[in-house]
Amino acid sequence: MTPTHTPGRLAIPPLPTVLDAFNLAPADEARPLLLDCLGSLRWAERVLAHRPYPTVDALLAAADEAAYDLTASDLSEALAAETLPTLPDGIYSAAHMALDAAHAAYESRFGHAFVICLDGLPADEALDHVLAGIRSRLTNDPEDERVVAAEELRRTARGRLVSSLRGAGSAATGPQPAPGA
Repeated sequence: MTPTHTPGRLAIPPLPTVLDAFNLAPADEARPLLLDCLGSLRWAERVLAHRPYPTVDALLAAADEAAYDLTASDLSEALAAETLPTLPDGIYSAAHMALDAAHAAYESRFGHAFVICLDGLPADEALDHVLAGIRSRLTNDPEDERVVAAEELRRTARGRLVSSLRGAGSAATGPQPAPGA
């Protein structure tokens, strides 16, 4: 008979990770986390349906794939749930006025909130990046802008998903790719 453990040593199972918790959570608990990342019910359901994920990279790949497969209706739903990107504290009021005016022009032209991924961008560059993005994208044809907005939504959802996993104490999940990478 072969012993199953070394005498004097206890077999200690590994601690569950945040990914384990996500994989095991009832759909009704995991769905709101996903909808906070991207406001498309179809996207959230597709990500939920493929659980369990063996790694965070596998989860992110599934989230990307589901985002690439958004229909026009799904994309409209997700865009309707978006708001302007949060800017760092200390941005002066004139900048907020300029941003509000640019956003109003964008929303009037395209019928949805301006979406831009700011992951990895230094906080002091966020306002300039958002304003430059709105200005340049206002010249897009509506169909071309929908493609750009869909890609920005996908990148934003990916970053939010990584942040959600990290924010839940995911040190045990190991190294994570940079959002948008």
